[in-house]
Amino acid sequence: MPPGGTSQLQIYTRSGDEGDTGLLFGGRVSKSDVRTEAYGSTDHAVSAIGLSRALATEDRVKDILLEVQREMFMIGAELATDPTNRHLLLEHFQIVDESHVTRLEKLIDEIGEDVELPPNFIIPGASTASSALDLARTQVRTAERRVVDLKTAGLLPNIHLLVYLNRLSDLLFMLARYEDRHLPFEIVTGQPPEPSDE
Repeated sequence: MPPGGTSQLQIYTRSGDEGDTGLLFGGRVSKSDVRTEAYGSTDHAVSAIGLSRALATEDRVKDILLEVQREMFMIGAELATDPTNRHLLLEHFQIVDESHVTRLEKLIDEIGEDVELPPNFIIPGASTASSALDLARTQVRTAERRVVDLKTAGLLPNIHLLVYLNRLSDLLFMLARYEDRHLPFEIVTGQPPEPSDE
């Protein structure tokens, strides 16, 4: 017991040693179950977004990413709840709804006003900050695909989760471009500069 007499939180429980795991509000499923894959992928995305926030150079970007991480925790809680226990989820947690999707769309439009997109494909790697955001974007896309699997299995009562993830990947793309907005297009696209006519 540490100084002060407070017992230490035990990190390991051994309850998942056989390859299954507990859902929020009860029930157990395989660690390869579509629900586990779905909320596990969102957990991965939350961490990737956290890395992006740590590496971002713009306070505006940092603030947006922190709010997104909070909302992704809401998504993870919902995905980790069996539909039969949805009433318990609604008693204890806020859930993502159309208003959250609308907020992301507004952010995308606002960021778009400050960003000029290059005419060519963008090759990630122009800066550390934008690279982290592009990596987070691809992880959100993976999470989106896992949630599609959940929908296909009839285990997704809230379609707004899927729409949110779709918009979030677009927002992360635009935030990456915002971080690189002062760089020359040839650096952002990885293309050589256009030859001069002179």
